[in-house]
Amino acid sequence: MDKLLFGDNQFFGINHMSEEKARAQAMRFQRTDAIMEVLDTAYDEGIRTFMCTTHDRIAEIAQRVRAAPDRYADFRFYPCMPYAHKYANAVTEHGMVGALRHFMPSDGLLSAALAGGKALAMKEVDGIARVLIDMEMKMFKDTKTPVIFVQNVFTDLLLGMGFTRALRIFHDHVVDRYGAEPAFITMNMPMLLEALEKEGIERPIICSNINKIGFRMSGGFEAYLDALKSGRVRAVAMSVYASGAIPADEAIHWISELPGVESIVFGASSAANIRGTKALVDRYFGPTQVPA
Repeated sequence: MDKLLFGDNQFFGINHMSEEKARAQAMRFQRTDAIMEVLDTAYDEGIRTFMCTTHDRIAEIAQRVRAAPDRYADFRFYPCMPYAHKYANAVTEHGMVGALRHFMPSDGLLSAALAGGKALAMKEVDGIARVLIDMEMKMFKDTKTPVIFVQNVFTDLLLGMGFTRALRIFHDHVVDRYGAEPAFITMNMPMLLEALEKEGIERPIICSNINKIGFRMSGGFEAYLDALKSGRVRAVAMSVYASGAIPADEAIHWISELPGVESIVFGASSAANIRGTKALVDRYFGPTQVPA
């Protein structure tokens, strides 16, 4: 993985500290051209990886990348699935089983299982999971997707339910079907790490909040540090600035001294913030990718 990954929260009106700023960003990025301008700035600074949800509008970004293979020869997507809102809306509209049918092909064994009711559908959970992964991945056809994540809403729901076998299903399908590295986003890295190890998944890639003040680090600050020091996890750090509570230089310097942190994911909407973060990561971690 690259040391610095570019995230997509700012494009879809997500800001953990300011609803007003979130609304302003949502308005600004209604046009795909506006998103591409920011991605082009990051790409030209040498940030080659876009860690993104499977929001419907990401399909437009993928199409732009496919349409200009010379311009985006080194562009990589790290898809994060599922995009929970579209499934929540489908469940509200169609019911649980109806939502599954809505997202799956209209023929085949799985549809037959769903037609037979919940009990039969549950027997086909492995197949359902694989089909849903494939549906999410369709928008990334013919692009580079070397790492594929499960979103934290889904990861932590499965973790809370104790249905961690589904994470193993995801892991195996991503490896077998896409030749990619499976990865997981969570709000409780120590708990998830233990659960994944019980499923036989060793040294998993886990993205979680990691910052100097313990902001949104569920499971306990010391437990995170212990996990990082153990070498059992390949960590991707998000919320390293704690939504602006930690000065940028201080935040990146602190992260750079932690063991086990392979990457940092950040979001930005201005060229100055992109370049500033890139410069700090280069200073404390050593140069990241050099623009082609």
